[in-house]
Amino acid sequence: MKKSTKDSIVVGFALFSMFFGAGNLIFPAFLGNTIGDQYILGVIGFILTGVGLPLLAILACSKGDGTFKSISSKIGPRFSVIFTAILFIAIGPMLAIPRTAATTFELTINPFFPNIPAFVAMAVYFIINLFFVLGKTSIIDTLGKYLTPVLMALLFILITKGLFMPIGSISATNAINVFPTSLLEGYQTMDAIAALLFAGIITTSLKSKGYKNKEMPSMIFKSSLVAVLGLAFVYGGLTYIGAQTIGLVPSEIGKTGLLIFISKSILGNIGPAIIGIAMGLACLTTSIGLLTAGASFFEKISNGKLPFKINAIVISIISLGLATLGVDNIIALSVPILNVLYPVSITLIVTTLLSNYLKNIKAVRVGVYTSLAFGLLSAIPGLNLTFIPLAEVGFGWFIPTVISILIGYIIYSPKTSQESQLD
Repeated sequence: MKKSTKDSIVVGFALFSMFFGAGNLIFPAFLGNTIGDQYILGVIGFILTGVGLPLLAILACSKGDGTFKSISSKIGPRFSVIFTAILFIAIGPMLAIPRTAATTFELTINPFFPNIPAFVAMAVYFIINLFFVLGKTSIIDTLGKYLTPVLMALLFILITKGLFMPIGSISATNAINVFPTSLLEGYQTMDAIAALLFAGIITTSLKSKGYKNKEMPSMIFKSSLVAVLGLAFVYGGLTYIGAQTIGLVPSEIGKTGLLIFISKSILGNIGPAIIGIAMGLACLTTSIGLLTAGASFFEKISNGKLPFKINAIVISIISLGLATLGVDNIIALSVPILNVLYPVSITLIVTTLLSNYLKNIKAVRVGVYTSLAFGLLSAIPGLNLTFIPLAEVGFGWFIPTVISILIGYIIYSPKTSQESQLD
């Protein structure tokens, strides 16, 4: 096997493992249970935002120096620092990392060791995280070579058997707005935002393996393709299996309860143990990636005044506190936050990928700030924005953002200054 192929597979496995966290098992199966016979449409929508957006995010970062800073700094250095910090805080110690700990407890620990207090189990979880994170020089190879193959093998067994030996028939649920709902469910994985932050880790790993600037785009694409193909298989399979559970479970079963039911129905009494191990590994690898990225970021922007090790420990402590809220409360907390972060992130990703055509940086800035404004408006409780196209399905920011970029092109001439060049 060629060295480049081997490296792209190892880094791709690592990227898959960092993406594949709590939401990647929780949301697809529950979505399938909700939409029933419309699962194909649901799979397409979920994969677009849960797989397509992360791939586009990494490719967008690769157009710069491989980091999110290289694409966000074009909006402005202050914007870049502030928004990147918000991303790290929001999907790190505020949402994603606590969710991994809470999910691990609810699916991996509590069903088999009900007498272990949640706080104690989660504290041990973060100690394990720190063991890997503080040895950050080998983090990519550790994830890619050891943890991910075990995780993928467990999931392959579960999903393959569920595909060929259905646990129930698929019926109609009369769900409405299936496609936009599926897009929003893909949001909940937070993979697109995570991709913006993980891109720097992947780039650093490839550079350490000897790849130069000209080789980087190809290697990043190959590695990302490995990750997204794995994610698409898991999302599609779990959504289809979830659609088989209609009529077999009560409507109030909840997301983690549905997973336990599916695993037991497919694999027997050993099923919950297998899904618990898979979830534990998935959550662990994701939180390791987020902790590494977050600790590195705050060390860099503080010029070393906030050391990597201290950052990792502080993030772990904050995450431990929030994890005690439980999965459902963390998910509820994440909805308005993601409704603000995603419009800006998507606008940055798309405008960067279309930079050969969108060369007026001032017009792009107008679009980015418009997406931020409408994202903030959507997060205000009780504010009725249904008069805006697509607002009822969660995309009220899209049309105003496109219009604002067009208006920006009318107001600002792309030839007024050197600043108008968006590489």
